[in-house]
Amino acid sequence: TVEEKKTVEVKSEIVQGNDIYRGTLRSRQIIRSDGNLVIVGDINPGAEAEANGSIVVLGSLRGRAKAGIKDGDKAFVAALNLEPVLLIIGDHIARSPDKKESSRGIKPEMAYIKDEKMVIENIKII
Repeated sequence: TVEEKKTVEVKSEIVQGNDIYRGTLRSRQIIRSDGNLVIVGDINPGAEAEANGSIVVLGSLRGRAKAGIKDGDKAFVAALNLEPVLLIIGDHIARSPDKKESSRGIKPEMAYIKDEKMVIENIKII
């Protein structure tokens, strides 16, 4: 049988319009936020996170992320391990290369739009 995707309920609100979710999103789970979204956990393959604003993942992003549904190119996506199957910011779409070098440890990265192109850069840890 085919299971329907399950929408995950945001557990608490930080500031109006900004949501935080604590836990790991597993395959077939989807979370949506009307503002910015912070996930304290991982987004596994087959899971999705969507936000009208930006998305920050304090963990690994291996599923799908769609940021900037309303904020468009002003939004960004950041994760401690940024390895999404699909990444959408505003109208810009990117996917991971077919063969990506396996990363060990934490390699924080951020994706954003600059000059109409998606840029992914390392986040410097100080």
